[in-house]
Amino acid sequence: MSEKDYAPLSLACVKTLHDKLYEKRKIAALEIEKMVKEFAAVDNTVQIKKLLKVLGEDFATSQNPHVRKGGLLGLAATSIALGKQTSQYTDELIKPILACFQDADLRVRYYACESLYNVVKVARSAVLPHFSAIFNALNKISTDPEQSVKNASELLDRLLKDIVTESTSFDLDGFMPLLRERIFTKSSFARQFVISWISVLDAVPDIDLIIYLPEILDGLFKILNDPSLEVKKMCETVLGEFLRSIKKDPSRVNYGSMINILITHAQDKCDDVVQLTAITWIKEFVQLSGPLMLPYMSGIFTAVLPCLAYDSDSRRMTDIKETATAVNYTMLKLVALRADDINISGRTDVGDAEFDKKYDLDLPSVVDVLTQFLLHNSVQTKVAVLRWIHHLYTTLPHKMCVYIDLLFPVLQRTLSDPADEVVQQCLVVIAEVISTPKLQIEDSYQDAQTDEDRKFRLPSPYYSKFVISLLQSFSADPALLEERGSFIIRQLCVLLNAEDIYRTLAQILLNEPNLKFAGLMVEHLNFILLTSSELFEMRTKLKDLNTSESCTLFCCLYQTWCHNPVATVALCLLTQCYNHVCDLIMLFGSLEVTKTLLTEIDKLVRLIESPIFAYLRLELLKVPADECLVRALYGLLMLLPQTEAFQILQTRLSCIPSLHLHCDKRNQTEIKPVPARMRNIDFQKLLEIFKQVQESHKEYKKVLRAKEISSLDKDINNIEI
Repeated sequence: MSEKDYAPLSLACVKTLHDKLYEKRKIAALEIEKMVKEFAAVDNTVQIKKLLKVLGEDFATSQNPHVRKGGLLGLAATSIALGKQTSQYTDELIKPILACFQDADLRVRYYACESLYNVVKVARSAVLPHFSAIFNALNKISTDPEQSVKNASELLDRLLKDIVTESTSFDLDGFMPLLRERIFTKSSFARQFVISWISVLDAVPDIDLIIYLPEILDGLFKILNDPSLEVKKMCETVLGEFLRSIKKDPSRVNYGSMINILITHAQDKCDDVVQLTAITWIKEFVQLSGPLMLPYMSGIFTAVLPCLAYDSDSRRMTDIKETATAVNYTMLKLVALRADDINISGRTDVGDAEFDKKYDLDLPSVVDVLTQFLLHNSVQTKVAVLRWIHHLYTTLPHKMCVYIDLLFPVLQRTLSDPADEVVQQCLVVIAEVISTPKLQIEDSYQDAQTDEDRKFRLPSPYYSKFVISLLQSFSADPALLEERGSFIIRQLCVLLNAEDIYRTLAQILLNEPNLKFAGLMVEHLNFILLTSSELFEMRTKLKDLNTSESCTLFCCLYQTWCHNPVATVALCLLTQCYNHVCDLIMLFGSLEVTKTLLTEIDKLVRLIESPIFAYLRLELLKVPADECLVRALYGLLMLLPQTEAFQILQTRLSCIPSLHLHCDKRNQTEIKPVPARMRNIDFQKLLEIFKQVQESHKEYKKVLRAKEISSLDKDINNIEI
């Protein structure tokens, strides 16, 4: 080794700089500092660069760790000696130091941090062109296992932050790609480092990080999921600051580029802090941007609807549910406002394409998401979905009509839901759909309708379709009829016209091939008619039969009620057709008296004792008593075995004053005429219909029995073989 090889360093200085003892290397560093000051004084840049080359290439890259340490000390001494002139040599100073940040020797890494600290302290803003490289090196060394190295790097980090904060020429555009890359680190220490820098940059008045927020928001939420509470808290604070900035000036925010990131993280059920923060951001976005969020509604549903199901004592889970509810409510208002705008402006589907793309709902994806969530296991979520379908159908009927065929089967299946609240809301939706006139479904806008169209509207084609499918569901699932049938029909009668519902059911059941089901369905409909408070007005109308409309309704129901003899008698008792009741009961002798028939008569007797038939019982006090009514009641009594129902009816009949029952010759000759209100009803024809229907039931039972015997014979033959 010659002096020429390390010029301008002397051999003695080189030897001392190689020494393993820090004190001796420090002496060499002081000598270098003195030498550089002399070079700087005479502006000898050639010698300075030559020295930096020796220190940076020969020393800092040496295989000997002590030599590398000496080189780092020499570089630091050079920068101190150069003072303000350090800015001319930042490349030669910084690059070899940064190369030692990942050195295998922890002391070398420590001296690298110390050396760079001295360079940065002297050079100040002159190091900013190298900011990305320094940041990258600090980010990596922040995870160093040696605490002394981390402490040294933190000192350098704080100094660099001060310089960036003071600078007016920081290249944020050049730094963002590196930040985007480093923000997805998995190390808690590295995440803490990144978050601290984002916080510092956001605090600088001249730096507007909001415009870059879409690039780092996903990474921030990933950091928020960090297991370290300290890192999580730091990230939560930074996100809170960003949200406050957004609320101060919403106009400069690109909501569309961030909403999908929030939707993704709002579905993170593993961390309730992440979920609450994401949903809170969604709530603010929806409130601040208004209709700009409508194109993203399906994604927002995916994030929000499951949260409505949260039911926990946890405060944070309660906050998530309340925030999700607020988002849901705001979206409902936005859709309503959007519908009003369309109606006011007259904008159509073929209008301003750019406007539609910016503010319109993506209805296909919205309907798809809502359909999926109807299968959710939460009552609250399903109710919210059904309310949304109803809201969309009432506010945007011209657009939603396209999806009726898609939604209808799902809605029908929902009627089997075990929760009454879900079924009730489902019926509200169905009622809205099937009550919409056909013209409104087929036409998109009111201005397409003529005056003649408005005068005549056809009923919705889905009305009968729904009733038919409902009956098919009841037929296929007897448990549904038994457990939910009454509730469903009563709710339909509230939501729609009760008479129309019963008339439609009667007309469809009239042609029902499964006569056993028809009889069972009539039994249920009859019981609902007689006992439900929802059908009070319809009962009153039938009881009086004082209009042609009520008589027509009675005849319509009667023909179908013939599928069930006891229900037919009950209908006639309700309508006070006592003469006809007598004729019907006399025909019971030709019917097959089964246990089911006797059970139904038992139920009828108990209904006669209920408040529904109070007027009938009071009829028995008239003088003279209505002979047909008394005969009808005695006829029922004769059909019953001596059960409790027999005793009840017998006791009731024994209360009739004997004077009223006395029939002398005068009474026998005075036949009570048919009331005027019933003269337009052909009771003889109705009686023939009853006979025909009951005859068809006899034949139906014969066929069923024949099939059962044939099936039994086949089973026996198979056993013998």
